[in-house]
Amino acid sequence: MAEKLHTEVRKDQFAQAALGLVATYGLKGLSVARVAHRVGVVPSAVYRHFTSKDELLDAVIGLIRDRLAQNVQKASQECKDALECLRRLLMLHAQLIRENQGVPRIVFSEEIFSGNPRRKVAVHEIVRGYLKHVAGMVKRGQAEGQIRNNLDPSTVSIMFLGLIQPAAILWQLSDGGIDVTKHAERAWQILADAIRKR
Repeated sequence: MAEKLHTEVRKDQFAQAALGLVATYGLKGLSVARVAHRVGVVPSAVYRHFTSKDELLDAVIGLIRDRLAQNVQKASQECKDALECLRRLLMLHAQLIRENQGVPRIVFSEEIFSGNPRRKVAVHEIVRGYLKHVAGMVKRGQAEGQIRNNLDPSTVSIMFLGLIQPAAILWQLSDGGIDVTKHAERAWQILADAIRKR
């Protein structure tokens, strides 16, 4: 059991290092040797857990999936009502991007999907799952009488995601030159005002 736990911790460590390297060097600059160097081990230690750079990229996508799921869970547990949960989730999403510049570089990279339709499906499933959770929060808000009942929760969930994605792209292109959190706060006020039941 301890060995399995150690293996999972080590895999997570390598995936996090790979995500950091993508942030710094892009996908072309990601290599097993660089991951090993960043973690402070020899490359053969990485190969004990991952057979290839491709498998390492799959682990990075799994790491992103897990972080998004953790954010959904955290927002759901910390808030009393649906609108506050949505705002909290948006702030956690902005924080994830701020602290992991590699996330938008992975999610928005055509290069990561080329020749790998399975990986494209995996990322699509992550986004669909995230949107489903957001739509669930919207439905909760409608049931609680906070959010207008004439709105389609799926559409609102896509609009919610749209609050952060353009800012994430601009943040990536400007190497952190815009304040993603401030943008998210301002954009949330507009969306909350539009969906709130009067």
